[in-house]
Amino acid sequence: MVIENIKLAKVFKALGNERRLLILKHLLKKGELTVSQISELIKLSFKSVSKHLAILENTNLVKSRKIGLNKLYSIDRKNQSEIIQIIKDSLR
Repeated sequence: MVIENIKLAKVFKALGNERRLLILKHLLKKGELTVSQISELIKLSFKSVSKHLAILENTNLVKSRKIGLNKLYSIDRKNQSEIIQIIKDSLR
């Protein structure tokens, strides 16, 4: 339970940032995007977007795959149900 609470706290912390929520919104809408595409959409530097994506990826909210020189980011749907279940369990 402690590990689940720590994981849940990290997810909520990641979701507690307006820029990261905006990134997630665009990923939900568009599917897969590169850092450059996200940077252009939300008018934020490449470096800042990369840092936000790293946080989202570390909490398993976002996944990436490499195609050539590009890295494509998308919502990690595999972990969505696990995160929702942890939230439900913590409310009991």
